[in-house]
Amino acid sequence: MQNKRSRGVYIVLVIMLFSLIIFSGLPLVGSIVQETRILSQKNSEQVAGISSQEKAKLEAEATGYQKVLDREPHNETALRELLNIRLQQQDILGAITPLETLVEINPKVTEYAILLGQTKQHAEDYEGAASAYRDVLAISPLNIMALGGLVNLFLNQNLPERAIALLQNTLTQAQEANGQDSQNTDLSSIQLLLGEIYTEEEKYADAIALYDEIAATHESDFRPILAKALLLQKQGDTEAAQPLLENAYELAPPEYKDQIKNNL
Repeated sequence: MQNKRSRGVYIVLVIMLFSLIIFSGLPLVGSIVQETRILSQKNSEQVAGISSQEKAKLEAEATGYQKVLDREPHNETALRELLNIRLQQQDILGAITPLETLVEINPKVTEYAILLGQTKQHAEDYEGAASAYRDVLAISPLNIMALGGLVNLFLNQNLPERAIALLQNTLTQAQEANGQDSQNTDLSSIQLLLGEIYTEEEKYADAIALYDEIAATHESDFRPILAKALLLQKQGDTEAAQPLLENAYELAPPEYKDQIKNNL
């Protein structure tokens, strides 16, 4: 199961970049990239290419910001800049302290708390990561980033049933509350994520039923149609998948058509 899950497709919240929720390389839930300064850092390949001179410069800058924080522990500019540097250095442990302070002084800025969850998960502080994600969900129960982070945490610990229960309970509570908090995400995004987990756990009938439900409610949304088509392909039923792929292609925004076309 672990080998399958390592190939599986579920939320991947990468340090420094909030990524897309993806399914077989194709975006289903849509972009959840947050346009914030601290999340626009270089990826790991770029970091590996930093010269010794640049590394020394970064460390000198970090030392300067740390001196400011020694005098003013809640100086947000220094905290953000120090965080930026630690992320560029791939110093995950070093990023935790400024992040914790930023979360403390900005409890309503959920991006900080989610990134804290990511860093603690990367540092294998699973309890701390779960706490960070749950703090966000206590304020915003349908926050797709926090839900995705907690789901990923459960899956990485080989706890798929806990991930499924989390999403099922979230959907039930949201429906009972008549879709409150919908400004953060739509319920179909959470349903699609649940469908992806069903697929990874080989609960194919549950996944297909869920995709059909979403497609019936959101007729212009290509994502559930595409998800069902890819699942049918995975099961070897290419004949049934073909018309669904064609339909998804027609409905999809232009930036996704080439990816879908590759599966036709």
